[in-house]
Amino acid sequence: MNLASQSGEAGASQLLFANFNQDNTSLAVGSKSGYKFFSLSSVDKLEQIYECTDTEDVCIVERLFSSSLVAIVSLKAPRKLKVCHFKKGTEICNYSYSNTILAVKLNRQRLIVCLEESLYIHNIRDMKVLHTIRETPPNPAGLCALSINNDNCYLAYPGSATIGEVQVFDTINLRAANMIPAHDSPLAALAFDASGTKLATASEKGTVIRVFSIPEGQKLFEFRRGVKRCVSICSLAFSMDGMFLSASSNTETVHIFKLETVKEKPPEEPTTWTGYFGKVLMASTSYLPSQVTEMFNQGRAFATVRLPFCGHKNICSLTTIQKIPRLLVGASDGYLYMYNLDPQEGGECALMRQHRLDGSMETTSEIVDSASHDCPLVTQTYGAAKGAYTPSSPTRLAYTDDLGAVGGVCLEDEASALRLDEDSEHPPMILRTD
Repeated sequence: MNLASQSGEAGASQLLFANFNQDNTSLAVGSKSGYKFFSLSSVDKLEQIYECTDTEDVCIVERLFSSSLVAIVSLKAPRKLKVCHFKKGTEICNYSYSNTILAVKLNRQRLIVCLEESLYIHNIRDMKVLHTIRETPPNPAGLCALSINNDNCYLAYPGSATIGEVQVFDTINLRAANMIPAHDSPLAALAFDASGTKLATASEKGTVIRVFSIPEGQKLFEFRRGVKRCVSICSLAFSMDGMFLSASSNTETVHIFKLETVKEKPPEEPTTWTGYFGKVLMASTSYLPSQVTEMFNQGRAFATVRLPFCGHKNICSLTTIQKIPRLLVGASDGYLYMYNLDPQEGGECALMRQHRLDGSMETTSEIVDSASHDCPLVTQTYGAAKGAYTPSSPTRLAYTDDLGAVGGVCLEDEASALRLDEDSEHPPMILRTD
């Protein structure tokens, strides 16, 4: 996400952008001096995978899983998208658009470019513009989400600038899938789970987080972040198994919700005065206004994180590192914070490490002894896939697309030599002659 403030500065840090890749195995950081990739395979050490200083003021940098494919936008050319092979140091293709690029999303099927009032859907195999969603409601924040699932390849974006409508678009069949009336206030954050069957939403009010089934749009869960104050939600993120959902904001607290359906138990007769009072209170909810009744039915945070700052833009991720569930927070103060999550008990998460992201000498700060807080993993471990690949020499071709984006370069590879289901590979770029 864009880490710069409204004034265009990112505080004392040089960071302009930070985002986790699709399976949370690496972190991409854009800065005034270029961009970097960090591996997230260890808590003790933040290993830098790659650094590029050829392009300055990188405001968007998105990596395709653990491949060498990367999409880059610079403040010096904010309407131009470059797709590169960072290990070779070569440019695969580039596109120019009619307005500033606000967000770029990738999966193994599609590349999405979000402008303030339009969305471009590219086929990631040849970067051809397949479809353009024009005249969308004003979206100055570039808010959108793309599912990483190949079968449920959905795009979500705001359907209104005044209320919290979500438009869900099928990027494979190139048609609208649903419109979800998620909130009364305009949307502030969107996130798909890894399966593409759940969508989390938050509004500008920031007090309620909702989860909907996709593509049906049925409300599955509703969580209350708080009632005392309205906040600006910075990011939403599911764990890879879809069991947990994190929500970070401009406050010092990150909330983690557990997506589980409470099994109904047979009613028991209360034996105390407080028990009778509780039974009467719950029975009376049917006579209360709907807003009050909803508050009784909203889930609360399963776990929380206390950040050592307040007011910084940030992005969160739920992942597994060294077989232990972790919550990661990258912030505009130039740090990556790593917390342990107890998947059984929840509660307040322990800060394990904080790492600097801007290249200063102070790289790591140890907070607590990790061994004393580590808990066994109860869900599947997902690590970065590793492998070696030597691509063939590129064939370059200039062309102009008639769907509103002007392209410059395209790369041809031997499709049979690549395996799209492996993160170490990048998708084949098929030569176009149109």
